[in-house]
Amino acid sequence: MSEELVAFFKVLSDANRLKIIGLLAQQPCSVEELAALLGLKASTVSHHLSKLAKVGLVSARTESYYNVYQLDRHVLEEKSRSLFSQEKMTASIADIDAGAYDRKVIKDYTRNDGSLKTLPAQRKKLDAILRYVVKAFKPGKRYSEKQVNQILSGFHEDTATLRRELVGTKLMLREGGGGEYWREE
Repeated sequence: MSEELVAFFKVLSDANRLKIIGLLAQQPCSVEELAALLGLKASTVSHHLSKLAKVGLVSARTESYYNVYQLDRHVLEEKSRSLFSQEKMTASIADIDAGAYDRKVIKDYTRNDGSLKTLPAQRKKLDAILRYVVKAFKPGKRYSEKQVNQILSGFHEDTATLRRELVGTKLMLREGGGGEYWREE
């Protein structure tokens, strides 16, 4: 997962930091003002502000004896756009095993010989089973309906449902009127 994304959300995972951002969104404030508004010690507010500054959400300027903090809206908007970009979101799941769900469903619904105990009623589980069953067909090879039924009977007795679902989910294609079936490459 992106370290930047984790760091950003860790900073925002504190209720007081979110309140500080909310207050600074209204107007710039000093540490003492924020401490009084939040009912916290100035040292605690300073700690929170340093965390927010570390990820670039707040900045300070000196006014007389005080540091006045302000929310950097531009940084907040840019971070939001950047952190939630398609590339970052895709990268955040790069180490996820995409086939884990299918393997679990297949394990739950198959016998030792690979045949199906039953057809799942739940759509997502049925889709996983169909992805498993379609592997019995060679991509690009054409099969008669009789050949398809023969292969499907090795999985389950209800070959008509399996055949219809394979075609319905476009895992297999069919020539009209009981013609040939084939798996897309």
